[in-house]
Amino acid sequence: MTEVTWTGKRVTVAGLGVSGIPAARVLRGLGAHVTVVNDGDDERSRAQAAELEALGVTVRLGDGATLPEGTELIVTAPGWKPDKPLFLAAAKAGVEIWGDVELAWRLRATPSGRTPAPWLAVTGTNGKTTTVRMLASILEAAGLRTAAVGNIGVSLLDAVLGDEKYDVLAVELSSYQLHWAPSLRAHSAVVLNLAPDHLDWHGSMEAYAADKGRIYEGNQVACVYNVQDPATEALVREADVEEGCRAIGFTLGPPAPSQLGVVDGILVDRAFVENRQKNAQELANVSDVNPPAPHNIANALAAAALARAYGVEPAAVRDGLRAFRPDAHRIEHVADVDGVAYVDDSKATNTHAAEASLAAYDPIVWIAGGLAKGATFDELVEKSAKRLRGAVLIGADRALIREALARHAPEVPVVDLDRTDTGAMSAAVREAARLARPGDTVLMAPACASMDMFTNYNKRGEAFADAVRELAPERD
Repeated sequence: MTEVTWTGKRVTVAGLGVSGIPAARVLRGLGAHVTVVNDGDDERSRAQAAELEALGVTVRLGDGATLPEGTELIVTAPGWKPDKPLFLAAAKAGVEIWGDVELAWRLRATPSGRTPAPWLAVTGTNGKTTTVRMLASILEAAGLRTAAVGNIGVSLLDAVLGDEKYDVLAVELSSYQLHWAPSLRAHSAVVLNLAPDHLDWHGSMEAYAADKGRIYEGNQVACVYNVQDPATEALVREADVEEGCRAIGFTLGPPAPSQLGVVDGILVDRAFVENRQKNAQELANVSDVNPPAPHNIANALAAAALARAYGVEPAAVRDGLRAFRPDAHRIEHVADVDGVAYVDDSKATNTHAAEASLAAYDPIVWIAGGLAKGATFDELVEKSAKRLRGAVLIGADRALIREALARHAPEVPVVDLDRTDTGAMSAAVREAARLARPGDTVLMAPACASMDMFTNYNKRGEAFADAVRELAPERD
């Protein structure tokens, strides 16, 4: 990888925001001539532009399509689609395009005398943030200086260039970020699962999977895959890795050699042990995983595999999993009311995530709906039908779920709330309470995006929790 001379280099940063602003600041600090282009020209953008212009950065608002004259490199926000006119012009001019992850990877050894911290990288359609945070908790339990970074909200540039010196980084990477990170070479990496998502951005499932698979390129120690999802193993087979790098599977069943799995309620390792044909190492109990839902156990196994690839001892895996607390709105138990559990999984914004959530409970009154993003729901409903006590539907595309329920679960009572205002959540919870019986779970796993009714999935989850709390006094 050729070292870049930044002084005087003309770099265009595509997009203001959580990745563009740090990139512009860092590049300007390295001596580059930086121009930021941004599609928007609102009050917030103008305020951000003023801050950057004070540093000597040129900012062009309302014009993200034109390639600035003399551009030698583009650093883009991960969400900008590859077919943007700016990128088409760059390709025609022979200008290279990096994402913020690529920039961080290239700059990670810039501070004088610093040995770059290796990256343990995580991607997948669902479970990325939970797995990365589990991994960071395990690494911390091992006494390592680490941080959960990347798509999780902490800037990778801050992590690699800041004053804190890390031993190893737990890095969450989206398909967008991987698309723009051609030279990334992780210590070890995992693709947790693959299901159709963001196909409007990538153009096809094949292109989406290929971008996810970039995380395995050049891996040094372990390519971790999901035994229950053969597509992830196929990506490992296609990857060009360093000699000696191993394929390590994780499974919810008993593990074969070179796998981690579950035996009699215990997470076990048959990959990073001596004589793995005959031996296995206990790592933790299933009860150490919070919550112990099947898909979350899979996340824990993936995190454990990456930690073990880095040389972490078994006791640290157990201690790290015990210390881990999931983020809000990820299968979060809100309250029990009249013997009914109310669970918030607002983060289940696609069918794959909702399927995993529905598999964790039985019987269920399901609150679902929102923006479908082009998804279909037949397979989800067919797999989950036997667990459903009832369903309450909200949001713009609820009819798609109602029709799937009519086809595959006609006996399940359905309440169709013909409203998309934020107050619909309170009505949905009341209807779900009416359908539920003691021992049931009211599960809000929408299988849809939230923007038809809420600012984001966090606000949707908060509305659900507020509605449950409103219900609780009524039932005391």
